[in-house]
Amino acid sequence: MGGWSAHCLSIPHSLILGHYSKSLSKAAAHPHYFCFHYCLPIKSRKDPCAISIRFCASTSESHNVDEIRQAEPETDDFVVVNFYRFVFIKEPQHEVSKHLTFLKGLDIHGRIYINEQGINAQYSGPSKHAFAYVEWLKEDQKFSDILVQTSPSDGHAFPKLKLRYKPSLVQLEGGISHLPLLDPSMRATAIAPSEWRKRLEAANNNDTTSNTNSSSNYILLDVRNGYEWDIGHFHGAHRPDVDCFRSTSFGTSPTQASISSLVLQGVASDQLSQVDKEKTDILMYCTGGIRCDVYSTILRQQGFQNLYTLKGGVSHYLKTEGPVKWIGNLFTFDSRLSLPPSAYNRETMIESGLTRQAFNSEKFAKCYVCDSKASELRHRNCANLDCNLLFLCCANCVMDLRGCCCHSCTIAPRRRPVLPGFQRYKKWHVYRDQEIEARAQ
Repeated sequence: MGGWSAHCLSIPHSLILGHYSKSLSKAAAHPHYFCFHYCLPIKSRKDPCAISIRFCASTSESHNVDEIRQAEPETDDFVVVNFYRFVFIKEPQHEVSKHLTFLKGLDIHGRIYINEQGINAQYSGPSKHAFAYVEWLKEDQKFSDILVQTSPSDGHAFPKLKLRYKPSLVQLEGGISHLPLLDPSMRATAIAPSEWRKRLEAANNNDTTSNTNSSSNYILLDVRNGYEWDIGHFHGAHRPDVDCFRSTSFGTSPTQASISSLVLQGVASDQLSQVDKEKTDILMYCTGGIRCDVYSTILRQQGFQNLYTLKGGVSHYLKTEGPVKWIGNLFTFDSRLSLPPSAYNRETMIESGLTRQAFNSEKFAKCYVCDSKASELRHRNCANLDCNLLFLCCANCVMDLRGCCCHSCTIAPRRRPVLPGFQRYKKWHVYRDQEIEARAQ
């Protein structure tokens, strides 16, 4: 179970990790300090149980993070941090400069985007560095109550830090700068994970065979990509017929005639095309919540009245409720690619009944090549650099196709070696240079 708490203490700056502590300053200008606590599951070589991270910082404007920057990070103490916030930022370029200045010297890798509509961040680093940035950010009134989500990592999950101004905090066809994201009434109503669980349990008890329910009149909408659904989703959610959020088009189908035409062509119809916009509850979910917040404003403009999103997304749900009504793993957009529910909450057991049912379903956890059961709930990239398709694959097809997604890719000129396990490929020049050196020997 994760969450922030704070209290005032009359002690020097300190950072306590497990049973270890280190003084961060010899003297303090102010006698009182606020201690921020965050509990999260950290993967440890010796003990996989959750540990508590405590970060104590002065109420003064000086953050005294120089010693944090200079300290050697713990080798097994890396975390991935995710948060976003839609809030008006008058001078986003200046905001970017402030963040770059603070992060200078901190061991932070990831993507942090800022513009007039707010901030969207996913980054990795040693916990001391990662939470120092969070604590500094929360001192700004605009971000004081931001929902911060964490997950364990064996090291950096991103190759480098990208912190810059970006016109769109998420990629969507046509951009999102014109959307009323700063108006809470135009976004969907956020449902706490506990309430979301109750709704799913009630709905699934009434109807376990269909995504729509005549009595409760709801639709469970997965606002992610199809390949994310393939390794994990809520029970009862249909697979999204998109491979990129940019092309998501739920609820925007123009006419019934167009829908009929698409069905005749073998294209999946829009799940929201024939629902009652005033009476149907649309329950939307995604990984961390930002895609739902963005897309709900589009649906609101299309006339949908009863829009609800899972607060904090699936990652927050797994941390607080465990994998109840959740099937499989959660896809992550970093080098880890996939995390089991136990990475977020080790205190709960996976619902084995639902998991068995899911593995027998038509599309879930199937090899993209031969349609057999995938060897693991984690994607891999095609060995053909010019394809680079992210796909699920069984162990036999990995060997037969030499890490490629199809036979044509096995004869591609820029084919990379088969990676053991589920590692991520490096830059092409690494493999090119290795081949040149091998030929020279």
